[in-house]
Parts: sequence; structure tokens; C-alpha cells
Amino acid sequence: MSLLEGRVAIVTGSGRGVGRAYAIMLAQHGAKVLVNDLGSSAAGAGADQTPAQEVVATIQAAGGQAAVNTSDVADWKGAQEMVQQAIDTFGGLDILINNAGILRDRMLVNMTEDEWDAVVRVHMKGTFAPLHHAANYWRTRSKAGHPVDARVINTTSHSALFANIGQTNYAAAKAGIATMSIVAARELARIGVTVNAIAPRANTRMTEGLREWTPEQLERRKPEWIAALVTWLASPESKHISGRVFEAWGNGYAVMESWQHGPHTEASLDPTELGPRITEIAKYARANAGIDPNTWLNP
Repeated sequence: MSLLEGRVAIVTGSGRGVGRAYAIMLAQHGAKVLVNDLGSSAAGAGADQTPAQEVVATIQAAGGQAAVNTSDVADWKGAQEMVQQAIDTFGGLDILINNAGILRDRMLVNMTEDEWDAVVRVHMKGTFAPLHHAANYWRTRSKAGHPVDARVINTTSHSALFANIGQTNYAAAKAGIATMSIVAARELARIGVTVNAIAPRANTRMTEGLREWTPEQLERRKPEWIAALVTWLASPESKHISGRVFEAWGNGYAVMESWQHGPHTEASLDPTELGPRITEIAKYARANAGIDPNTWLNP
């Protein structure tokens, strides 16, 4: 069954890794895909059109429709031009998948200002700018009386959700994207747009060298497991799902449950009274979740 026949999608950072898998599977299900990739290294250096061109060629060889875009998604004008290219090339826009990203890992005491700025720029602004321009396109159509049934899928990370050391810049940016997705879902619901986020686990150049994987683990870390969920979230079938953050890989999919209110105590204007109170509620609060190797999501 084809889930996306006639729908138009943008996938940022889709020249390699999970983004490539998204673009190809969306096309297999009938979507016309604008393949965005700057072609930089995992650290964000350089530019090369070849990865995006190869993905487009793969889609076209299978009978699908695709086009190349090499905009810097964190550039305001570049993001606007990317959205407009999809509209001009394929006649509209129904799906935006924000996937582009870079890594510059370092312990926070050693992290440079440039390493912070570069990662936050690509992830945070590189998600917000395309979302802003796509949302304005959908709002304009809605105001003109055209029905809108659009999808946005943003990319957060387990590093953000579970606070991985050595990634202050990356984790902070990805946590911001998770919250951004929930806010955007609430704001855009009235015009027919759903917004969700995924925290993918896959073996790509972004995760190479982290550890040794068994053949079974590598199988479960194939990007196609994540692409299947992304494809469904991009489809009309997912209209009732919005404002959610999903963990995703070959071992399964899980819905994250956001921040929750925990134990509480009465307020006081006297700080000398607070020691026993705060100690007590902290004692009964659940520990922050972590990347636990014994959980079902990380065998």
C-alpha cells in the first residue's frame, strides 16, 4: 500500500544516513522528495552536491520523483528558498522532515565558543528556519480556504533526552528541538499541521567508532527501521498524532512522556527554612532518566 501518493516532502540532511533512508522510503510510498544536503562533513566542514545527487538518482531509477537542494538550512534565506523550490518544482508542500545536523563533541570545560555556536546554529536554527517558512506557506493556504493536511517531523536525540556527557552543545540543541516541536504542534494544530519529533538510534557516520556492535545489534540499528516510523508519521493516517516525541530504532518505538510534576513542598520567604523541605522532596523524586544499557531500548 502506498501511504504518500501525490504528497510533496522536504528531507533536510538526506544525502547520507537516516535522512537518506527517509527520502528513499518516502519516495517508495509515492512522495515527491526534495533532497536537501549541504554535503558537509559530520563536523559541518565543506560542501559537496554528490550525496544529494546520488539519492535523487536512486529515487529516479526506481521510478520516483526527486530533486536536489543544497541550501544551508540554518541560513534564513536559504531555508526560505528551499521551501519555495519544493513548491515550484512539485506544486506544493505537505511534509517537512528536519534531519540535518553536525557533531562537535567535547567536555564543556574544553568546548570552544565556535563549537557551541556551530552545533546550536545547525540544529536549532536549522530546524526553526525551515519550519517557520513552511508554516507560513501552510497558514497562507489555510487563510485562502484551501484544506491543509501537513506533517512536520523534527529530530531530537537520546543525548538530549537522557543527558549524555561530552555533548553539552548537541544535547542542549536537541532538547530545544523536542520542546520546539511540542510548542509548534500546539500552535499549528488549528491550520491542519501536525508536528512530532523522533530520537533515532542508527549506525551512521555520526555514531561510527562509539563502540563495537554485534551483527544482531547492527541489524537493529539500520536506518530503515526509523524510516518506517517517519514514513507513517508523514502520512494522512497519522493525523491524530501530534506533539509527541518518539524513540525509534529496530528494537521498537516508544513515546517519551515529557517533564512531569514531582514531589512538592510549601513555599517560604525565609531561605533558612528550606533545607529540610527541599531535601525531603528531592529524596522522594525519581532519578533523572539515563541511557541505561539494561533497558529494552539499548541491549
